[in-house]
Amino acid sequence: MATDTVPPSSAEDVPSVPGGTPQTDTDAQVESRSGYRRPEVDVPALTRLLDGRYAEVRNLVRTNLAEYSSILEDAETMSVGDFRERVKDVVLEMAATGQTGMGFPEEYGGGGDIGASIAAFETLAYGDLSVLVKVGVQFGLFGGAILQLGSKHHHDAYLEDLVTGKLMGCFAMTESGHGSNVQALGTVATYDVATQEFVVTTTHEAARKDYIGNAAEHARLGVVFAQLEVAGESHGVHAFVVPLRDEDGHVLDGVRIEDDGRKMGLNGVDNGRIWFDQVRIPRENLLNRFADVTPAGVYESAIENPNRRFFTMLGTLIQGRVCVGGAGINAAKVALTLAVKYANKRRQFEATSEDTEELLLDYGMHQRRLLPLLARTYALHFAQEELAAQLHDVLSGVEQDEHTQRELEARAAGTKALGTWHATRTIQECREACGGAGYLSVNRFAALKADTDVFTTFEGDNTVLLQLVAKGLLTDYASEFSDMDQLGMVRFVTGLAVETVIERTAVNKLLERIRDVLPGGDEWDQDAGLLDPDYQLAMLRFREEHIVAGVARRLKRGIDRGMNPGEVFSRVQDHVIAAGRAHVERLVLEAFVAKTAALPDGDQKVALNLLCDLHALSVIEADRAWFMEHGRLSVARSKAISREIGSLCRKLRPIAEDLVDAFAVPREMLRAPDLLEWPPA
Repeated sequence: MATDTVPPSSAEDVPSVPGGTPQTDTDAQVESRSGYRRPEVDVPALTRLLDGRYAEVRNLVRTNLAEYSSILEDAETMSVGDFRERVKDVVLEMAATGQTGMGFPEEYGGGGDIGASIAAFETLAYGDLSVLVKVGVQFGLFGGAILQLGSKHHHDAYLEDLVTGKLMGCFAMTESGHGSNVQALGTVATYDVATQEFVVTTTHEAARKDYIGNAAEHARLGVVFAQLEVAGESHGVHAFVVPLRDEDGHVLDGVRIEDDGRKMGLNGVDNGRIWFDQVRIPRENLLNRFADVTPAGVYESAIENPNRRFFTMLGTLIQGRVCVGGAGINAAKVALTLAVKYANKRRQFEATSEDTEELLLDYGMHQRRLLPLLARTYALHFAQEELAAQLHDVLSGVEQDEHTQRELEARAAGTKALGTWHATRTIQECREACGGAGYLSVNRFAALKADTDVFTTFEGDNTVLLQLVAKGLLTDYASEFSDMDQLGMVRFVTGLAVETVIERTAVNKLLERIRDVLPGGDEWDQDAGLLDPDYQLAMLRFREEHIVAGVARRLKRGIDRGMNPGEVFSRVQDHVIAAGRAHVERLVLEAFVAKTAALPDGDQKVALNLLCDLHALSVIEADRAWFMEHGRLSVARSKAISREIGSLCRKLRPIAEDLVDAFAVPREMLRAPDLLEWPPA
């Protein structure tokens, strides 16, 4: 993965004093030789920078998390049934504070601020993640679908009770047989013109709705995605409001619900399976923002193309994807806070003294394990901040350009993929870095690992999401973007002169631009300073554009040889995924560089620049084989990058605890007496 780092490949980086550690020896040398001065981190100020415009919202959530901190222990001691009720109660109590309804219109009891709702959700990830997911299901998925896909009469009927939690619901899209391929869902809603009703049916066993949060016990309504059939003609997938239970909680006739049972994690969320047997609902229960059926049975939509209509509908629901990515990044912050604080207290082996064992964080390899992950977390935080702001503008109507909306969809997909993969990797590395203590439930890693694991799957499988990113790159978010599935993308790209795609990626123009800003002419990649952000960005831009051009060539070559487009795509799929990942890696670094560049000169800027440099060089080092294969990295420069990473780790080591303190994870959410109260009393 792009976050992997490797030990330095040269012996030139070892301390000059026998027995010295990198921390005690090299920092002093660096300061005396280069005039480098260790920055002093203003932790509260850095927290304010990270919290951004929604600091007040995030602090409200932190306060509530601390108030309900006992739920972390409840997750370990209660039965599944009791814990589900506990989670529901906490969600309803939080709803009463207004923090879960910030994205809904004010006339229905909401806050009217989508950006605030994302900030609140992300911050919830510091606490119990069953609560987070329950909030996401109720207010993000179920509520978001009614808000974004429904009309005013749906809003009037449901939103006020939904925002308070009086009306609980679920988002029934995924089926046992189809998850990512939503267009192929098997549930059918047939219009009966005689009664002006839709008849919802599970057509076969694989078409049962599955893994549906809130379904097993608490949902009274479901937003159900089904194939719409009118007068024998299919119009594709649409969303319907379908009653599941009465006010007393009894399952309604024609509906069958099963509990999915215990899961790897998130057992405070009642996931279930749903079958529909000729369930009749009023015509008005079609969420009809983008399409409707008249009483006489005439299908109407302002968007004529069915594929575009489908993708436009799904495009309005990306808020959940954005929120999951942000939650993953914040879960990584919890893990890093625990691991860095423990490493700054726990001692192991006599390295520099016969009397005192060395702190874990003074060891070079321990720095190598944790600090690049810390740097990447900051990078992803700022990338997520940009994404959330863009989402707020699009969903609030500030940005209405279709090209911008398509870019947002791709960026949301890619940031979610990298953010949740990062969470999985970081939590595991931090658990290992805390040794046996990290394996105890009270120290949080058990829940963090189990509860975040599925983040890489729901709201879109990460590998599939990177294909969506690549589709946008290859088609330049053309007007046909919304119409294209994977095969459509192949046909679109290969229908162009491949040189058109390559020219659009502008590899040659990129090289010319690089020569203008970096020393070395054609040898810019060897002569530019490693800590020059122009150099770092140039390397990632070159990689992205070279890979995209390579995918276009391979697609074109396969079609020219007469191969089936599906087979062509399958053969180049690894290349497609690499293009998507390279694109998002570049966006993440650009966000970090822009954030640091905008800061006033001072110690905060110095500290964040150290993190930014560490992140950028770690990304290059992790893919050093590609850069060397493509002539952009010499052996000597590759070794220099590894040495520089080691130096950056040593510079960051004295301020590492300040940098995790700036995340402001409430102490009650950390628990972990074995890690944070070391040595034991």
